Amino acid sequence: MYLHTGYQIALSPDTKHFAVDWLGVEVTRATLGIIGMGSIGYKVAQRARAFNMRILYHNRNRRRKEEEEAVGAHYCAKMEDLLQQSDFVMLVVNLTPETRRLIGKKELGLMKPTATLINISRGAVVDQDALVEALQNKVIRAAALDVTYPEPLPRDHPLLNLSNVIITPHIGTATVQAIHMMAEEAIANILAVLRDQPIPSEVFPK
Repeated sequence: MYLHTGYQIALSPDTKHFAVDWLGVEVTRATLGIIGMGSIGYKVAQRARAFNMRILYHNRNRRRKEEEEAVGAHYCAKMEDLLQQSDFVMLVVNLTPETRRLIGKKELGLMKPTATLINISRGAVVDQDALVEALQNKVIRAAALDVTYPEPLPRDHPLLNLSNVIITPHIGTATVQAIHMMAEEAIANILAVLRDQPIPSEVFPK
């Protein structure tokens, strides 16, 4: 939010000076709650550790002890515990019938009023009407969304008019290197199927 608004202030022809009391929220030593600790969630934890963040996670299956210790992550068997303690809640889950609208009015109400919700999974994981209400009423501080439902949002959607949300157009993997890696991974999976071999990146193993 500060990045987006700060960019506009820096470029505005009306800007005469920068406010000295315009303050953001420190990431270092803050608590990050990761919902969905698969391969991507674990990569997020590795990066968050560099900021000395306290890392909580909730997942269908608990990670091995040595994996937890490698990133300093603590397992929350109940998602509610993670929501109540986290300064930043990041959604990194697959979209399934179980995760559709995983975050709704109840879950947003459990979060700290100073917390930020970050969604890098799929838009339908969040009840967007409940999110709009939570942001308008300051139930949570802010949201950062790389995904929405639908994509793009209708141009009159209320999320687009809120000052405490930033939305990017599903660009979490939009680098030349990432696209090449994804193509190579897709090819490896196709070849494995054709050769009747184990699928390297099977999403839902039988």
